[in-house]
Amino acid sequence: MRLINKVAIVTGAGQTPGETIGNGRATAILFAREGARVFLTDRNLVSVEETKQMILDEGGEADCFEMDVASEADCEQMVKTCVAQFGRIDVLHNNVGIGANDGGVTRLTHENWQHILNVNLTSMFLTCKHVVPVMREQQAGNIINISSVAAIASTGMLAYKTSKAGILALTENVAMGNAKYGIRANCIMPGLMNTPMAIEGYSAVQGRTREDVIAARDKRVPLGSKMGTAWDVAYAALFLASDEAKFITGVTLPVDGGQSIRVG
Repeated sequence: MRLINKVAIVTGAGQTPGETIGNGRATAILFAREGARVFLTDRNLVSVEETKQMILDEGGEADCFEMDVASEADCEQMVKTCVAQFGRIDVLHNNVGIGANDGGVTRLTHENWQHILNVNLTSMFLTCKHVVPVMREQQAGNIINISSVAAIASTGMLAYKTSKAGILALTENVAMGNAKYGIRANCIMPGLMNTPMAIEGYSAVQGRTREDVIAARDKRVPLGSKMGTAWDVAYAALFLASDEAKFITGVTLPVDGGQSIRVG
């Protein structure tokens, strides 16, 4: 019960349909198992309600909120609704991210560049902007932002990489600017993960079987030649959200099976 009496917002707590579990759903379920009251958000209300029901079925406490994280009005309402429902906000877990229709500098359209940055990076600025005042008043709080090893590795996905690198800078700035209020901010940098967004997503785009996609991705992982799962990300988030990490702020934690060691 490492999060007992805590209230945690998890954005992107629904997921892409698939055979495995996504990062947001796994983190929301684990937070609830550890005693948190969890406020779940997603643009897909049906999917996030499925996550809520999973938590309720295990005896946890959760509520959900349909929103677009790239909308400032929605982010502001998210905070108001969570505080009205649960009275406080102890943890903000920013999980939303996209990469579709990305490409290199000459192929990527301005529209897709802006959309990816809005969803991946601007959304985290907006959620932090509206959650931080609540945490400052409490003189305590914890923000966890999900980036990607793409932030420091070579990739042909220009907007995705730029947005994920920006999350590192955003996290450091929020951590330094709010340490005096007792607020911590940290970043998780997942590597290749076996999640529906990755496997079913790449399988559909590339016209390959999911088994082929999994095998190819597994080979790229140094540790055991096998991808991680959403639970690996969730347990890292649980540590950072807990009092066990009370003296840790402004860090980027790779959860990547050693993939980032190969960079350079």
